[in-house]
Amino acid sequence: MAIAYFYFHGELNHFLPRHHQQVKISHFFEERASIKDMIESLGVPHPEVDFINVNGNYVNFSYIVLDRDTINVYPISARSTIIPSVSVMPEALSIMRFVLDIHLGKLATSLRLLGFDTLYRNDYEDAKLAQISYSQGRILLTRDKGLLMRSLVTYGYYVRNINPQQQIIEVLQRYDLFKLISPFKRCLPCNGLLEPVDKQSIIDQVPENVRCLRRQATQIDIFRRCQDCDRIYWKGSHYERLQHFIDKVLNSQRDE
Repeated sequence: MAIAYFYFHGELNHFLPRHHQQVKISHFFEERASIKDMIESLGVPHPEVDFINVNGNYVNFSYIVLDRDTINVYPISARSTIIPSVSVMPEALSIMRFVLDIHLGKLATSLRLLGFDTLYRNDYEDAKLAQISYSQGRILLTRDKGLLMRSLVTYGYYVRNINPQQQIIEVLQRYDLFKLISPFKRCLPCNGLLEPVDKQSIIDQVPENVRCLRRQATQIDIFRRCQDCDRIYWKGSHYERLQHFIDKVLNSQRDE
């Protein structure tokens, strides 16, 4: 029986049982296996790995593990101190788009509020999520590490926080998205883009009080309509609450 020695760095320890965290793991094996498969057999999803060093040399996921290999596995955060010659992280997407699993409905709404193209349905099965991520080039956000281990998934991230308000900050930080925030451009329920619409063309679709309401002596005349579901938006009482949330998100970047 062969043996390989693994050490997982930084936040990759999140995926390991407590007795394997921050220690050298002695992994016994009999069959020939790629380093990607062996890493995942220990509990770490491949999209979370940035680079791998074996016996002092950087390798890709196709490397076949040999007897007595010493293997260091690093997350993307390790780039602050190490510049690897080989990375297993795929090339960054030119357009940041997301698809989320059933556990992240509130996060999906927050991403849409901030202007990010975000697919979410509470009836997507794991196979469908993986297929959408692969075929559409979307980052799969999930609370299910088994989903991230599906071979189709190239771009993915396990959301650590369980608090939705912390989840949005986490994702924005992970993908450096603060500069791309563009609020109030997407429909919150369906993800469609909003377009300006003339008040008179939709006047019969808004409540009577909104047609006549005056706020600070100014009538509400600015409306937007979702290009997909035709839902109408205006600056109602909910607007201040949403703007307060956006301000908190933007302030979190300044507080770093």
